[in-house]
Amino acid sequence: MAGAWRQLGAAVAPLSNAGGLPLARTVKLIVDPLVVRPAQRPHLGHALLAPDAARELADRIRDAGDDLAATAAWYTLLKRRRRARGITDGSPQDLYFPRAYELARTRGAPGADDGLDAALDAVLDEVHEGGYATAADLREFLATPDVASAVRRAIDEAWAESGSADAAADGASDALAGALAALDALAEGRDAEAFDAFDALVDAGAGSAAGRALGAPGAARRAGLSDREVPAPPAVGETASKSALPAPFDRSILERLFQAISALDIAGTAALAQLADEEARRTGLPWQLGSEAGRVVAAAGLAATDGEGSAAARLDARWQREAFVRHARRTPGEADPRAGAREAILRRLWARLHGRELRRQPVDAAEAWDLVDGATRSVILDRRDLAKTRLGRAA
Repeated sequence: MAGAWRQLGAAVAPLSNAGGLPLARTVKLIVDPLVVRPAQRPHLGHALLAPDAARELADRIRDAGDDLAATAAWYTLLKRRRRARGITDGSPQDLYFPRAYELARTRGAPGADDGLDAALDAVLDEVHEGGYATAADLREFLATPDVASAVRRAIDEAWAESGSADAAADGASDALAGALAALDALAEGRDAEAFDAFDALVDAGAGSAAGRALGAPGAARRAGLSDREVPAPPAVGETASKSALPAPFDRSILERLFQAISALDIAGTAALAQLADEEARRTGLPWQLGSEAGRVVAAAGLAATDGEGSAAARLDARWQREAFVRHARRTPGEADPRAGAREAILRRLWARLHGRELRRQPVDAAEAWDLVDGATRSVILDRRDLAKTRLGRAA
């Protein structure tokens, strides 16, 4: 996809990063759901594509070039109109990317006609006055004393019902071994036998068994999911910042929800109350996830990042192919580029599974390997960018 996107040039710069590649939000909100549409073309939805599928994906990006250029233009105008109207609520990318693509498809590229401002105002009015909750709404809602007390009670009830980590320790090893075996099979091929193995783990509660063991002293910290020796019930929360998020198990209810709220299209205090209650109760569950299938994927990721099995070998091969990793290994005194990578991968995998639950998108066996592999690839790309920046400064 990278080559095809770069061919679109400066016209899609508002949707691109400094390296000329699509922003993560561009992929998530425009390219995947609106251009590629993996739900209709599942062969294009995998982290690794066969050559024919890769060519088809590149063709779809190139064919959508005019629409994407118009989307970028509409997005720029929407941001400009937002500033002129003094609107500060929500993330512009989350709120306007899909709307800009819709305008591109229905109206083409924006012109200089007299109705331009009216079209922009109509979108902004629909987004900001249509009643959908924003991060600011969520913060204000959770700060209401009665609401905060209700959420606190839900947290306490959920944690009172959670199982003992000591009681789960004996079953955790078998659960992790089973999850790794299923992931190995899914990494090698998506056949019926591999799907059945994954589904059997879900039915047996293997993900829950592995997750409960994370309550043992030091277990969640070693996995990068908590900075505490033993995870504790979360706070309701008063502030949240994307640049200073704690480890997943240490986040407040507000910190768990504020990034996703604008994309959930929920409205009214009843919907906010339900969202907050569900999240409060989720924190007392194994892995702090509500879906057993998601818990099995998390357990498989934990087992694979320990470095055993064919799935682990495939993940390791991703690192070995990276020039910045090879450079670091042959350079005396160079920091290990994989230091802390396991914890970073598990945090990213957890965030993706949690995000799916918030959007009510179920996880199944067909996606298990792609989720683990995709979290690994995402961490590698981040570290590759850091290495390029560091080498550029040194030069």
